[in-house]
Amino acid sequence: MEKIITLDSIIKDYYLGSQVVNALRSVSLEIGKNEYVAIMGPSGSGKSTLMNILGCLDTPTSGTYILNNNDVSKLNDNELADIRNKEIGFVFQTFNLLPRYTALENVVLPLIYAGVPKHERQQRGMEMLRNVGLEDRMNHKPNELSGGQRKRVALARAMINNPSIILADEPTGNLDSKTSEDIMALFHEVHHLGNTIIIVTHEESIARHAHRIIRLLDGHIEYDRSNEVPFVSLS
Repeated sequence: MEKIITLDSIIKDYYLGSQVVNALRSVSLEIGKNEYVAIMGPSGSGKSTLMNILGCLDTPTSGTYILNNNDVSKLNDNELADIRNKEIGFVFQTFNLLPRYTALENVVLPLIYAGVPKHERQQRGMEMLRNVGLEDRMNHKPNELSGGQRKRVALARAMINNPSIILADEPTGNLDSKTSEDIMALFHEVHHLGNTIIIVTHEESIARHAHRIIRLLDGHIEYDRSNEVPFVSLS
């Protein structure tokens, strides 16, 4: 399998006054293209820190991070921002949609940063919203959409740049069980399109949808195993 992520001996320390917090302790792992991975762990395990490093929102104290053949472990803030826009699609628990923008305007934001012409932005944005079943909600603002619909807008925005990985933080947080299953079924469809998906969650029921589960404890990988029978909703 072609590797898209390689972490080698990643250490991340935080300093609280004179105290050192060892958030990640020599974490090494590889993720292949088109893998569907869940990262789990209790509060304080290091999963949020690992997510921030994978998403190029933070840099490690030491170690190497190769993303799609690029060594991103020691890039500056501007270089990291460029990598984030080109290589990573984010789906945040809180959606992070701009309230005054329509669904379509929210979806095409990464294309504006990438310098894509307006006509092409509109076409790609409309196609992406059709792909997530929101063709009739393109001109609605976030407060006119349900929680599940807002999550679909966030997923469409994450996919718009054809990123190397889609990184989802608690993708069903604050959603009811039926909407959660609908969202996870949509992730399953996205994975079948060839996308690499990494979800960060504390919920076993959500992790069961992934094909591989990595569990962190105290900054270490406690286990990393294949999920032989991923759960797929038939609804």
